[in-house]
Amino acid sequence: MKAAQPRLFLSILLIALFAGPFSLAGTLQGTVVNRTTGQAVPNVDVDLLSPTQGMALLGSVKSDAQGHFTADNPAIGTAPVLIRVTYQGVGFNTFSPPGRPQVDVEVFNVSKDAKTIAVDSHVVIFQPNGDKLVGAEEYNVKNNSQPAVAFFRTEGNFEFAIPEHGTLQRVTTTSGAMGMDVPQASIEKGKGRFAIAYAFRPGETNVRLSYELPYPNNAATVKLPAAYGGMRLLLVAPPGVTLTGDGVTAAGQEQGMNVFVHDPLAATGALTVSVAGVGSAPADNGGGPQAGQEGNSRAQGQEVDVAPPRIDDLKWPLVFGLVAVFALCAILISRKQVVVAEAPQEAEATTPSSKKAKAAAAVEEVKEKVSASLDSLKEEVFRLELRKQAGTISQEEYAREKARVEKLLRDLVRG
Repeated sequence: MKAAQPRLFLSILLIALFAGPFSLAGTLQGTVVNRTTGQAVPNVDVDLLSPTQGMALLGSVKSDAQGHFTADNPAIGTAPVLIRVTYQGVGFNTFSPPGRPQVDVEVFNVSKDAKTIAVDSHVVIFQPNGDKLVGAEEYNVKNNSQPAVAFFRTEGNFEFAIPEHGTLQRVTTTSGAMGMDVPQASIEKGKGRFAIAYAFRPGETNVRLSYELPYPNNAATVKLPAAYGGMRLLLVAPPGVTLTGDGVTAAGQEQGMNVFVHDPLAATGALTVSVAGVGSAPADNGGGPQAGQEGNSRAQGQEVDVAPPRIDDLKWPLVFGLVAVFALCAILISRKQVVVAEAPQEAEATTPSSKKAKAAAAVEEVKEKVSASLDSLKEEVFRLELRKQAGTISQEEYAREKARVEKLLRDLVRG
């Protein structure tokens, strides 16, 4: 009887957690709302795309007179869905994670006024890769317009520049409403300058880009042109890579990477830095004593108040990619038999309150161990995906490392 009760409780818990999402798999409902006016938007096309299948079209429907829509597809509910609505000639994207059967799709009136947005910060990450130096940059863009409007221009409304001799690889955008990277087409403007045509909705948007530079003899001199003036510049490099330049100051470590800062540049200015070394993998700092040491090193140097959030934000777009793994773990838990050992004879005299206290202490101990292990796995997945984005890991090695992390997660659940 004792063994049956925990199994019954676990079954009820799993049903409560997973029955809702799986019962609604295949259907997605929502409403298209204009946040500038607060009104529902009728009769607009709503496209559903699959980010995990190369943006394959899952379905196309139209909102009704009240702005409502319903779409059906077997893939809905089992993987992330990107919802795209074209309004006033501009595509607005909304991300729907697995298990969310209803979502509001936000659109805005469109403005062409460049003052609608302000570029808040600029981060540059360098990663050696053989005879190439990979550069990954991120701009934080804010739209605080009142009333709320989206900034967009067909000819390109966000410009950026890459160093001389650089080859642009990829440009993506991530907004708070999306929570995931969306690839963008680049518009070449000449002399190393590019632009994207993207609807910057109210709130924050991160523009991320990557490029390759020649890196002969594991050294390069890189001239970073400023696309926007008045931004504090942060430079990041792995351990083992030296980074020097006029006005560049070391500012400790974040996520096992060395961080440097430089005062804001003029809009037409540039910063020349020297990069050398092959680099090494960042140390694991998933909350252990080392993390505390790094915190002390930051306190001794110049305070870093922009880089940590920008780097840490990269973790959250990875969550949707782990949903399938956690679903698999839930199945493993549901299949695992719960065994309750018979209590020793001398324990019969213990009081019910002492039994409850021991049980509570055991549960808390398990929770702490699982939490620590999950934090460590989260940091490992973050570094793995960062290497993939920067192009410093082959597809074969990425697949092998990802499989290893997934096995660790399954073993954690089983254990």
